[in-house]
Amino acid sequence: MTGMAWFDVLVAVLGGAIRVGTPFLFVSLGECLTEKAGRINLGLEGVLVFSAMAGFGASYLTGVWWLGVLAAGFSGALIALLHGLVSSLPRVNDIAAGIAIMLLGGGLAFYLGKPLIQPQAAQIPAIPLGAWLGAEPQGAVGSALAINALFPIGVAMALALAWALKNTGWGLTVRMVGDSADAARAQGTSVNGVRIAATTAGGFIAGLGGASLSLYFPGSWNEALSSGQGLIAVALVIFARWHPVRCLWAALLFGGAGALGPALQSVGVTGYYHLFNAVPYVLTLAILVWACSPRRSLQGAPAELGVSH
Repeated sequence: MTGMAWFDVLVAVLGGAIRVGTPFLFVSLGECLTEKAGRINLGLEGVLVFSAMAGFGASYLTGVWWLGVLAAGFSGALIALLHGLVSSLPRVNDIAAGIAIMLLGGGLAFYLGKPLIQPQAAQIPAIPLGAWLGAEPQGAVGSALAINALFPIGVAMALALAWALKNTGWGLTVRMVGDSADAARAQGTSVNGVRIAATTAGGFIAGLGGASLSLYFPGSWNEALSSGQGLIAVALVIFARWHPVRCLWAALLFGGAGALGPALQSVGVTGYYHLFNAVPYVLTLAILVWACSPRRSLQGAPAELGVSH
Protein backbone atom coordinates (compact mmCIF):
# COMPACT_ATOMS: atom_id res chain seq x y z
CA MET A 1 0.00 0.00 0.00
CA THR A 2 1.04 3.61 -0.55
CA GLY A 3 1.77 6.01 2.28
CA MET A 4 -1.62 7.68 1.77
CA ALA A 5 -3.37 4.31 1.94
CA TRP A 6 -1.64 3.52 5.23
CA PHE A 7 -2.70 6.92 6.54
CA ASP A 8 -6.31 6.16 5.57
CA VAL A 9 -6.09 2.82 7.41
CA LEU A 10 -4.70 4.48 10.54
CA VAL A 11 -7.43 7.13 10.50
CA ALA A 12 -10.11 4.47 9.93
CA VAL A 13 -8.76 2.36 12.80
CA LEU A 14 -8.69 5.42 15.07
CA GLY A 15 -12.26 6.33 14.20
CA GLY A 16 -13.29 2.69 14.46
CA ALA A 17 -11.63 2.39 17.87
CA ILE A 18 -13.95 5.10 19.16
CA ARG A 19 -17.00 3.89 17.26
CA VAL A 20 -16.66 0.18 18.11
CA GLY A 21 -15.07 0.81 21.50
CA THR A 22 -17.86 3.00 22.91
CA PRO A 23 -20.17 0.09 23.85
CA PHE A 24 -17.15 -1.77 25.30
CA LEU A 25 -16.33 1.31 27.38
CA PHE A 26 -19.73 1.58 29.03
CA VAL A 27 -20.13 -2.15 29.63
CA SER A 28 -16.63 -2.52 31.08
CA LEU A 29 -17.16 0.51 33.37
CA GLY A 30 -20.40 -1.03 34.59
CA GLU A 31 -18.70 -4.35 35.29
CA CYS A 32 -15.73 -2.61 36.93
CA LEU A 33 -18.05 -0.92 39.44
CA THR A 34 -19.90 -4.17 40.08
CA GLU A 35 -16.71 -6.15 40.66
CA LYS A 36 -15.23 -3.43 42.87
CA ALA A 37 -18.06 -4.31 45.27
CA GLY A 38 -17.10 -7.99 45.16
CA ARG A 39 -19.68 -9.32 42.72
CA ILE A 40 -19.26 -10.71 39.20
CA ASN A 41 -22.08 -10.09 36.73
CA LEU A 42 -21.85 -12.54 33.86
CA GLY A 43 -25.37 -11.48 32.96
CA LEU A 44 -23.99 -8.37 31.22
CA GLU A 45 -24.66 -9.93 27.83
CA GLY A 46 -28.35 -10.10 28.71
CA VAL A 47 -28.22 -6.56 30.14
CA LEU A 48 -26.61 -5.28 26.95
CA VAL A 49 -29.07 -6.94 24.57
CA PHE A 50 -32.15 -6.04 26.60
CA SER A 51 -31.09 -2.40 27.03
CA ALA A 52 -30.28 -2.12 23.31
CA MET A 53 -33.79 -3.34 22.49
CA ALA A 54 -35.46 -1.07 25.06
CA GLY A 55 -33.46 1.97 23.96
CA PHE A 56 -34.28 1.37 20.29
CA GLY A 57 -37.96 0.86 21.10
CA ALA A 58 -38.19 4.05 23.16
CA SER A 59 -36.38 6.08 20.50
CA TYR A 60 -38.62 4.64 17.79
CA LEU A 61 -41.85 5.33 19.70
CA THR A 62 -40.95 8.85 20.86
CA GLY A 63 -38.71 10.01 18.03
CA VAL A 64 -36.29 11.41 20.63
CA TRP A 65 -32.90 9.73 20.79
CA TRP A 66 -31.98 10.80 24.32
CA LEU A 67 -35.18 9.27 25.67
CA GLY A 68 -34.02 6.05 24.05
CA VAL A 69 -30.64 6.38 25.80
CA LEU A 70 -32.34 6.90 29.18
CA ALA A 71 -34.66 3.97 28.56
CA ALA A 72 -31.66 1.79 27.75
CA GLY A 73 -29.91 2.85 30.95
CA PHE A 74 -32.90 2.20 33.19
CA SER A 75 -33.65 -1.11 31.46
CA GLY A 76 -30.08 -2.21 32.07
CA ALA A 77 -30.40 -1.13 35.71
CA LEU A 78 -33.62 -3.14 36.07
CA ILE A 79 -32.07 -6.37 34.78
CA ALA A 80 -28.93 -5.80 36.86
CA LEU A 81 -31.05 -5.12 39.96
CA LEU A 82 -32.69 -8.51 39.48
CA HIS A 83 -29.23 -10.09 39.32
CA GLY A 84 -28.17 -8.25 42.47
CA LEU A 85 -31.25 -9.36 44.38
CA VAL A 86 -31.00 -12.99 43.30
CA SER A 87 -27.25 -13.13 44.03
CA SER A 88 -27.88 -11.85 47.55
CA LEU A 89 -30.03 -14.84 48.45
CA PRO A 90 -28.42 -17.52 50.64
CA ARG A 91 -26.49 -20.25 48.80
CA VAL A 92 -26.90 -18.54 45.40
CA ASN A 93 -23.77 -18.45 43.24
CA ASP A 94 -22.96 -15.20 41.37
CA ILE A 95 -21.80 -17.06 38.27
CA ALA A 96 -24.88 -19.26 37.98
CA ALA A 97 -27.18 -16.31 38.64
CA GLY A 98 -25.37 -14.29 35.99
CA ILE A 99 -25.82 -17.00 33.37
CA ALA A 100 -29.53 -17.17 34.21
CA ILE A 101 -29.85 -13.38 33.89
CA MET A 102 -27.99 -13.48 30.58
CA LEU A 103 -30.48 -15.99 29.20
CA LEU A 104 -33.45 -14.09 30.65
CA GLY A 105 -32.34 -10.71 29.26
CA GLY A 106 -31.62 -12.17 25.85
CA GLY A 107 -34.90 -14.08 25.75
CA LEU A 108 -36.96 -11.04 26.74
CA ALA A 109 -35.15 -8.87 24.21
CA PHE A 110 -35.71 -11.34 21.37
CA TYR A 111 -39.39 -11.79 22.27
CA LEU A 112 -40.28 -8.14 22.87
CA GLY A 113 -38.03 -6.81 20.11
CA LYS A 114 -39.44 -8.76 17.14
CA PRO A 115 -41.61 -5.83 15.98
CA LEU A 116 -38.52 -3.57 16.03
CA ILE A 117 -36.36 -5.45 13.54
CA GLN A 118 -37.50 -3.48 10.47
CA PRO A 119 -38.31 0.07 11.70
CA GLN A 120 -35.80 2.90 11.97
CA ALA A 121 -35.43 4.91 15.20
CA ALA A 122 -34.02 8.35 15.94
CA GLN A 123 -30.24 7.95 16.14
CA ILE A 124 -27.64 9.29 18.57
CA PRO A 125 -26.00 12.24 16.79
CA ALA A 126 -22.33 12.27 15.80
CA ILE A 127 -19.84 14.92 16.88
CA PRO A 128 -18.03 16.08 13.69
CA LEU A 129 -14.53 16.00 15.17
CA GLY A 130 -12.98 15.68 11.71
CA ALA A 131 -14.78 18.78 10.46
CA TRP A 132 -13.54 20.73 13.46
CA LEU A 133 -10.02 19.75 12.44
CA GLY A 134 -10.60 21.05 8.91
CA ALA A 135 -11.39 17.75 7.17
CA GLU A 136 -14.19 17.41 4.63
CA PRO A 137 -17.27 16.06 6.49
CA GLN A 138 -17.97 13.52 3.73
CA GLY A 139 -14.32 12.62 3.21
CA ALA A 140 -12.50 9.61 4.64
CA VAL A 141 -11.00 11.54 7.56
CA GLY A 142 -14.18 13.47 8.30
CA SER A 143 -16.32 10.33 8.26
CA ALA A 144 -13.87 8.34 10.38
CA LEU A 145 -13.66 11.07 13.02
CA ALA A 146 -17.39 11.64 13.39
CA ILE A 147 -17.70 10.25 16.91
CA ASN A 148 -20.62 8.97 18.96
CA ALA A 149 -22.00 11.77 21.16
CA LEU A 150 -22.00 9.34 24.10
CA PHE A 151 -18.25 8.74 23.87
CA PRO A 152 -17.21 11.97 25.67
CA ILE A 153 -19.74 11.09 28.38
CA GLY A 154 -18.07 7.70 28.73
CA VAL A 155 -14.64 9.31 29.03
CA ALA A 156 -15.92 11.71 31.70
CA MET A 157 -17.61 8.83 33.49
CA ALA A 158 -14.37 6.81 33.55
CA LEU A 159 -12.47 9.73 35.07
CA ALA A 160 -15.24 10.50 37.57
CA LEU A 161 -15.58 6.88 38.63
CA ALA A 162 -11.82 6.52 39.13
CA TRP A 163 -11.79 9.69 41.26
CA ALA A 164 -14.87 8.72 43.28
CA LEU A 165 -13.62 5.23 44.09
CA LYS A 166 -10.37 6.69 45.42
CA ASN A 167 -11.43 9.93 47.07
CA THR A 168 -14.98 9.64 48.43
CA GLY A 169 -16.59 7.87 51.35
CA TRP A 170 -18.88 6.10 48.92
CA GLY A 171 -15.90 4.81 46.97
CA LEU A 172 -14.19 3.64 50.15
CA THR A 173 -17.32 1.75 51.17
CA VAL A 174 -17.57 0.02 47.78
CA ARG A 175 -13.89 -0.97 47.87
CA MET A 176 -14.12 -2.17 51.48
CA VAL A 177 -17.09 -4.39 50.65
CA GLY A 178 -15.16 -5.77 47.67
CA ASP A 179 -11.99 -6.41 49.65
CA SER A 180 -13.37 -7.64 52.97
CA ALA A 181 -17.06 -8.24 53.60
CA ASP A 182 -16.31 -9.08 57.25
CA ALA A 183 -14.57 -5.73 57.81
CA ALA A 184 -17.49 -3.94 56.17
CA ARG A 185 -19.98 -5.72 58.42
CA ALA A 186 -17.87 -4.83 61.46
CA GLN A 187 -18.27 -1.18 60.43
CA GLY A 188 -22.04 -1.61 60.29
CA THR A 189 -22.20 -1.57 56.49
CA SER A 190 -24.87 -3.58 54.69
CA VAL A 191 -22.77 -5.71 52.35
CA ASN A 192 -25.76 -6.92 50.35
CA GLY A 193 -27.13 -3.39 50.10
CA VAL A 194 -23.86 -1.99 48.73
CA ARG A 195 -23.48 -4.86 46.27
CA ILE A 196 -27.05 -4.54 45.02
CA ALA A 197 -26.59 -0.78 44.57
CA ALA A 198 -23.26 -1.21 42.77
CA THR A 199 -24.67 -3.93 40.53
CA THR A 200 -27.71 -1.79 39.67
CA ALA A 201 -25.58 1.28 38.93
CA GLY A 202 -23.26 -0.89 36.85
CA GLY A 203 -26.28 -2.12 34.91
CA PHE A 204 -27.34 1.44 34.16
CA ILE A 205 -23.87 2.27 32.83
CA ALA A 206 -23.80 -0.93 30.76
CA GLY A 207 -27.25 -0.04 29.42
CA LEU A 208 -25.75 3.10 27.85
CA GLY A 209 -23.51 0.72 25.92
CA GLY A 210 -26.64 -1.03 24.67
CA ALA A 211 -28.00 2.31 23.47
CA SER A 212 -24.73 2.90 21.61
CA LEU A 213 -25.22 -0.37 19.77
CA SER A 214 -28.81 0.03 18.64
CA LEU A 215 -28.88 3.83 18.22
CA TYR A 216 -25.45 4.53 16.75
CA PHE A 217 -23.36 1.58 15.57
CA PRO A 218 -24.76 -0.38 13.82
CA GLY A 219 -27.81 1.76 14.61
CA SER A 220 -30.52 -0.86 14.29
CA TRP A 221 -32.05 -3.63 16.33
CA ASN A 222 -31.58 -7.31 15.52
CA GLU A 223 -31.14 -10.46 17.54
CA ALA A 224 -27.41 -10.80 16.83
CA LEU A 225 -26.59 -7.23 17.82
CA SER A 226 -24.21 -7.83 20.73
CA SER A 227 -21.93 -10.60 19.39
CA GLY A 228 -20.72 -11.43 22.88
CA GLN A 229 -19.59 -7.92 23.84
CA GLY A 230 -21.06 -8.27 27.33
CA LEU A 231 -18.89 -11.29 28.04
CA ILE A 232 -15.81 -9.72 26.44
CA ALA A 233 -16.26 -6.79 28.85
CA VAL A 234 -15.49 -9.13 31.77
CA ALA A 235 -12.10 -9.87 30.18
CA LEU A 236 -11.61 -6.14 29.59
CA VAL A 237 -12.02 -5.43 33.30
CA ILE A 238 -9.42 -8.08 34.14
CA PHE A 239 -7.06 -6.60 31.54
CA ALA A 240 -7.66 -3.12 33.01
CA ARG A 241 -6.82 -4.40 36.52
CA TRP A 242 -10.16 -3.13 37.84
CA HIS A 243 -9.33 0.52 37.14
CA PRO A 244 -11.91 2.70 35.28
CA VAL A 245 -9.40 4.78 33.31
CA ARG A 246 -7.60 1.65 32.12
CA CYS A 247 -11.04 0.36 31.05
CA LEU A 248 -11.12 3.32 28.65
CA TRP A 249 -7.80 2.35 27.04
CA ALA A 250 -8.77 -1.32 26.94
CA ALA A 251 -12.08 -0.44 25.23
CA LEU A 252 -10.24 1.62 22.60
CA LEU A 253 -7.80 -1.24 22.05
CA PHE A 254 -10.62 -3.69 21.44
CA GLY A 255 -12.48 -1.15 19.32
CA GLY A 256 -9.40 -0.66 17.15
CA ALA A 257 -9.00 -4.42 16.81
CA GLY A 258 -12.62 -4.70 15.71
CA ALA A 259 -12.18 -1.89 13.17
CA LEU A 260 -9.01 -3.29 11.64
CA GLY A 261 -10.76 -5.61 9.16
CA PRO A 262 -13.14 -2.99 7.71
CA ALA A 263 -10.29 -0.44 7.57
CA LEU A 264 -8.10 -2.76 5.49
CA GLN A 265 -11.04 -3.69 3.27
CA SER A 266 -11.67 0.02 2.57
CA VAL A 267 -8.25 0.31 0.91
CA GLY A 268 -8.58 -2.90 -1.09
CA VAL A 269 -7.06 -5.48 1.27
CA THR A 270 -9.78 -8.10 1.09
CA GLY A 271 -7.81 -11.28 1.84
CA TYR A 272 -8.20 -12.82 5.27
CA TYR A 273 -11.06 -10.42 6.03
CA HIS A 274 -12.80 -12.86 8.38
CA LEU A 275 -9.50 -13.56 10.13
CA PHE A 276 -9.15 -9.86 10.95
CA ASN A 277 -12.73 -9.84 12.25
CA ALA A 278 -11.72 -12.52 14.75
CA VAL A 279 -8.99 -10.32 16.28
CA PRO A 280 -11.13 -9.09 19.25
CA TYR A 281 -11.95 -12.66 20.24
CA VAL A 282 -8.33 -13.75 19.92
CA LEU A 283 -7.40 -10.77 22.09
CA THR A 284 -9.94 -11.87 24.69
CA LEU A 285 -8.43 -15.35 24.86
CA ALA A 286 -4.89 -13.94 25.00
CA ILE A 287 -5.84 -11.57 27.83
CA LEU A 288 -7.39 -14.35 29.88
CA VAL A 289 -4.33 -16.56 29.43
CA TRP A 290 -2.00 -13.67 30.25
CA ALA A 291 -4.01 -12.48 33.26
CA CYS A 292 -4.35 -15.96 34.73
CA SER A 293 -0.61 -16.61 34.69
CA PRO A 294 0.61 -17.56 38.20
CA ARG A 295 3.32 -14.89 37.87
CA ARG A 296 0.71 -12.16 37.56
CA SER A 297 -1.98 -13.58 39.86
CA LEU A 298 -4.68 -11.08 38.85
CA GLN A 299 -3.13 -8.14 40.68
CA GLY A 300 -5.60 -5.52 41.76
CA ALA A 301 -8.60 -7.84 41.93
CA PRO A 302 -11.04 -7.21 44.81
CA ALA A 303 -10.36 -9.97 47.34
CA GLU A 304 -14.02 -10.95 47.69
CA LEU A 305 -14.07 -12.08 44.04
CA GLY A 306 -11.88 -14.98 45.13
CA VAL A 307 -9.48 -14.61 42.19
CA SER A 308 -6.55 -12.78 43.80
CA HIS A 309 -3.70 -14.15 45.90
